[in-house]
Amino acid sequence: MYQKSHERKRKPVIITIKDLGINGEGLGYYKKKIIFIKGALPGEVVVANIVDEKPHYMTGELVRIKEKSADRVDFPEGVSPEIGGLELAHMNYDAQLKFKKNIVKEALRRYHPRDWQNYKIKSTIPAPDQWHYRAKASYQLQMQGRFMAQGLYKPESHEVVDIPTMPTQNEATQKVEREIKKLLIEGRYPIARIRQKRHGVKTVVVRQAQATGEIQVTLITTTLKINGLSYLAKKIMELPQVVSVFQNVTSFDNPLVWGEKTVKLAGKNQIMEQLLDVKFALSPRAFFQLNPVQTERLYAEALKYLNLTSDMTLIDAYCGVGTIGLIASREVKHVIGIESIPEAVEDAKHNAKLNHIRNAEFITGNVDKILPELAAAGVPMDALIVDPPRTGLGKKLIKTILQVMPKNFVYISCNPSTLAQDLVLLANKYDVRLIQNIDMLPQTPRCECIVKLVARD
Repeated sequence: MYQKSHERKRKPVIITIKDLGINGEGLGYYKKKIIFIKGALPGEVVVANIVDEKPHYMTGELVRIKEKSADRVDFPEGVSPEIGGLELAHMNYDAQLKFKKNIVKEALRRYHPRDWQNYKIKSTIPAPDQWHYRAKASYQLQMQGRFMAQGLYKPESHEVVDIPTMPTQNEATQKVEREIKKLLIEGRYPIARIRQKRHGVKTVVVRQAQATGEIQVTLITTTLKINGLSYLAKKIMELPQVVSVFQNVTSFDNPLVWGEKTVKLAGKNQIMEQLLDVKFALSPRAFFQLNPVQTERLYAEALKYLNLTSDMTLIDAYCGVGTIGLIASREVKHVIGIESIPEAVEDAKHNAKLNHIRNAEFITGNVDKILPELAAAGVPMDALIVDPPRTGLGKKLIKTILQVMPKNFVYISCNPSTLAQDLVLLANKYDVRLIQNIDMLPQTPRCECIVKLVARD
């Protein structure tokens, strides 16, 4: 039976860090067992406490650094390293880019899809802004005694770490978050208490459109009826650049940030964003990349590898609000977007009209169901682009893709691990021509991969 270290009263241990884990933690060995130490870098010799031990690995807590890596930089001041979103902020940016390329290599090595050792993996494309690039802030609220914490959950806990400032978040969204906190305190609005099942405001989501500067605020609450919420919305509308305020209703036991019901409290129905000369109207729940500036590069690269021509039909799976499909519409004969979230499909249709695009249509439903229906109806499968969630494509959809066999195929992945698993099956009929990594979220271990697949003869 394994016990936590505080029960066994172990002395600190000295560890040489060999590598980084997929979540950015230092990786070393102690008594022939892997130990993960958050905040440690490869090449460093550190002193650490063992805080947890499992049958196949240990977790350590960094005490001090005996020998420092040349890649180490100072962690940003004024923010706790306990929160997520800054896992690599103590590592210089060139080293971060190399690490993100290596994550892809390690995922391929682990799952070894066909011919993986010969894949061309290009160097990670750096982000133009390494700080203050995030255009959306989702901050949790929590009463801690008489103090209202506003920030992010500490990993693997329900404790909110207060964030007076977040160095990767743009200043406009942070300023609005801080002002809303003041309004909540001054108006004595109820804050949700999850354990006690007491209703109130749980989360404040602030999103800014890069192109127009417009800010959209959503108050996520645990009940629809909260006294004075209309007045609060009116005060929020007075804040600089805020053009709309919404309320989203969730439940105490919902593990996701968003609930199903959203109502407008004040202002515009959507904010207006623009990518590659195409306008996008965004409603609160519509998915949009957190780094709008780098998103243009991501989509431009992805479409480049599709080799589109004016006689093609492009299938845009997981199309969201129609971003990729609408940008590509000027290069092809027809675009069909597929998305499971009805509100996103409505936004996509609205965005097509907004841009006077008449060769794009959008369908609500699951991709693995709609795609074979399109194929059976005789829709040409000239080109396919997929941009799935972190869980990847799944076996059912991959089976469908291998049946319809689109000639041109690009896979955008935000999770190298599920990408490598999917490539095991896709490589039965497709060759991987190249993988282009793009850094969408500097200071974190996250990256986006563009994969160009070509059907084998």
